[in-house]
Parts: sequence; structure tokens; C-alpha cells
Amino acid sequence: MNSGAKIATSTLIRAFFGLLATLAIFIFSFFPLYVERWYSVGIYPGIGVALRLLTRWAPLSLGDLLYACVIVWLIVKLVKWGRGLWNHAYPRQAFARLGLKLFNYLLGVYILFKLLWGLNYDSLGIAYQLQLSKDAYTKEEVSTLTNQLIDRLNECRRQLKDTLLPTPALDTIYRHAFRSYGRLADNYAFLNYSSRSVKASLFSPIADYVGFTGYYNPFTGEAQLRTDMPRILVPYVTCHEMAHQLGYASESEANFVGYLAAAASDDVYFRYSVYLELFSYAQGEEIALYVKTKDFKGFESIVKNNRNRLDTLVKKDRRDIRGFFDQRKNRIAPAMTGLYDQYLKLNKQLEGMNSYNEVVGWLIAYQKKYGKL
Repeated sequence: MNSGAKIATSTLIRAFFGLLATLAIFIFSFFPLYVERWYSVGIYPGIGVALRLLTRWAPLSLGDLLYACVIVWLIVKLVKWGRGLWNHAYPRQAFARLGLKLFNYLLGVYILFKLLWGLNYDSLGIAYQLQLSKDAYTKEEVSTLTNQLIDRLNECRRQLKDTLLPTPALDTIYRHAFRSYGRLADNYAFLNYSSRSVKASLFSPIADYVGFTGYYNPFTGEAQLRTDMPRILVPYVTCHEMAHQLGYASESEANFVGYLAAAASDDVYFRYSVYLELFSYAQGEEIALYVKTKDFKGFESIVKNNRNRLDTLVKKDRRDIRGFFDQRKNRIAPAMTGLYDQYLKLNKQLEGMNSYNEVVGWLIAYQKKYGKL
């Protein structure tokens, strides 16, 4: 037997304590009230601010560089292991050692992910903080919301006036999103955002294949955005990713908190950005509900109503946005979206990618309680 292939005692000890820590985190996640009090509004805000303070100084995304290094490291390791297998260089015991090392790596990543941010998936979140009850809603309620969003869209677009939308610098948008959260925190102190760390994604050239407009890196605390998308989408996506930085892990909550921030802005460009996105969600949900109940006459009526009520320039902007993404459709993106769908479901977002649409329920609940949109 090759003694170099024996499993080191330290490796076994790490695996044992890693399992204990994982089990403790797993059990803790079943007590959302304690997760909320001790983690989400307890230690996490300090973790989030510390990570943003450490990364905000870098002009590039440190999280993207980290991911790139990990990918390169994995490729090198796979090539090395493949050569070893081809040359029969590994004794049988080496496979057990390799498997245990991989197991330890995965445990370490999981524990770090949950402690740095992932436990927010298990908290009570915005519903508890705003005392909202997201009950089942009717298609009539969704239609009312959709019409209200059309009114907001038309009002904002008329204020922008020019046929072509402005394209402010990305850093200008990031700074204004930061100020919008400051205005929001005047009413909701728990939404105070400090130490801005928002970066252009280094992976923007492959965004069409991965299928993202923005994402949060839980290991560095940075928010990354796709830089080549239509500029009008950037304000809302920025506010959405900042919501993730504040600890709102679920996509529906991040959508809702992003809405609160963008709608609180004194910049009509920001408000137009958020209403464009929310109208898409509301209209999609409206159509789905009418189709689900097989009310095809109602379906035809609401589609015609929405089309007729939207301002001409709003319809143009929506066509431009749709055209941008239609030109970039490919066969890889759906597979990547499917993987992210499974990731969301593993983190208690049972609707997967459809959880983004759940912001409609939050909007209706918020309007019922506070009487505003």
C-alpha cells in the first residue's frame, strides 16, 4: 500500500467538525424567528457592511476574479486527475482520500455561504418587518394593479419627453440608487444601505449564455451588473441587487425592496425603470390567471386594454428592450436558467424562477396595508 495515499487524521477531523457545523446550521434554519432576530437583523448587517467596505475600493469585481480563479483551479485539477487516471498513477486508496477532500471543500463552501449570507433565505424577511400578509389574490386585483402601473408608466414617460431615452453613466446610476435607499431609510430604518459596492460584471460578454442581468456575490459582498443591457433597465436591477446586499435573499423580496427604493427616487428615470419591470410581471401574471381560468374573452379584453392604454413611447421602449434580448437568444441560456431554478428551489424558493413574479403579491399586499403604490 502506498502510504502517501492514506487518509490523514486531520482530514477526517475536518470532515467530522464540518458535518457538525453543517448540521447545526441546518437545524437553526428551521427556526425563522431566531434566524431573523439573531442573524438577519443581528450579525448579518455587520457582515454585509464589512464585506462592502473591503471590496468597494477595487475598480474591478473581486468576486468575479475569485470565481475566475476557482474555475481555472478546477480545470487544472481535473486535467491533472485525468492524466493520473489515464496513466494509472493513483492507487485505490487515493480515490477515497480525494473524495473526502472534495467533501471537505464542499462543506466549507456551504458553511461559508450560509454564514456570510445564505441564512437570509431562512429569515422572516420583509413580510415580518412591514407586517404584510401576502394572501391569494384575484385576477381582478391583478388587473387593477396592472392598470395602475400603466398610469405610472405613462406619467413617467411623458416627463422624459424625448423619443430616445437618456443613457446616464453607470456610476451616476449607482450613486443615485444609493441616494434612493437613503430616502427610503427615512421611513424604514431597517433598509438603510451604507458602503456602496456595485460593480460592472466581468462576465458581461457571456451574459447571453448564462442568462443574467445582475447577481450578488455572497463571498465578497459585491453586486454585479450586466453592462451592455438597455440602460433603462440598470436603475431597477441596481436597486434589486442592493436589496440582496441588505440581506433580502429571495428574488421576490429583492424585487419588492428594489421597487420601494426605486419608487422613492426623486429621479423620474429611476421610477420609469421600476414601473417598466413591474408592469411586465403584473401583465404576465394577469394573462396567466385569465388563461388558467379559461376566460379567453377576458384574456383578449385585457390584452387589448393594456395595448391601447400604454403610451406610444412606452410601447416603443418595450419593443426595444424585447428586441435586445430576442436577438441574443441561444440554446445554452435555458439550461443555465434551469440550473438556477434548481438552486432557488434548494434554497426554499419553491417556485424557482417563477419566484420573481411573486413581487405581484407583495405589491398587492403593500397597497392593501398602506394604500399606496
